[in-house]
Amino acid sequence: MSISNEQLHQWTDDISRAYFQKPFLDDVMFNPRLRTTGGRYIPSKRVIELNPKYLFELGEEEFKGIIKHELCHYHLHIEGKGYGHRDREFKELLKKTGSPRHCKPLPSEKPKVHRYVCTSCSQEYERKRRVDTKRYRCGKCKGHLKKM
Repeated sequence: MSISNEQLHQWTDDISRAYFQKPFLDDVMFNPRLRTTGGRYIPSKRVIELNPKYLFELGEEEFKGIIKHELCHYHLHIEGKGYGHRDREFKELLKKTGSPRHCKPLPSEKPKVHRYVCTSCSQEYERKRRVDTKRYRCGKCKGHLKKM
């Protein structure tokens, strides 16, 4: 499934007119370098950048939600209202348009899990971050840890 920048702009404009009753006049583009977010709005350039992985991995409905979220930032910024995530006006517009506050994590970006086992009592541990096995010991019996 491939979509051009012109189709993306048309789709964004259609969503803007349907949910905000206003046209989308500025630029929208794919940015494959985005890693931890579905999209971002850059107020100084008035540009919306979207992560194409979300369209391909999670589908059009989830991607439409990301576009609506970024359009909330865009329209509030143009109107001179609070467009940040903490602003009351932003939260109200998210609710009014049915836009998601956060996007779902990508299936391809599963967090890595580090597994350790105690050499004495065989207690197993799972951690998101690596553990220095020379410095840390088992919490149960104070035995040495070994990476699984």
